[in-house]
Amino acid sequence: MQQIDLQEAKQHLADLLDAALGGEEIVITKDDYPVLKLTRVSPGKIRRKAGSAKGLISIAEDFDAPLEEFAEYM
Repeated sequence: MQQIDLQEAKQHLADLLDAALGGEEIVITKDDYPVLKLTRVSPGKIRRKAGSAKGLISIAEDFDAPLEEFAEYM
């Protein structure tokens, strides 16, 4: 974890952003107290899209017809 003063961070912001995007954690301090933390945000879950499997799945016409093996139980 890298610590850097606020005034210095202002001068090197682009470099700090590149470092944070590379996975480094950077703490920005003001008067020797931590005030900000730069870290890479983990990607969120990919949302499912309704209807994305349309046309890929087919169901037989008689899928809910009684099975011959169970005729004696009905």
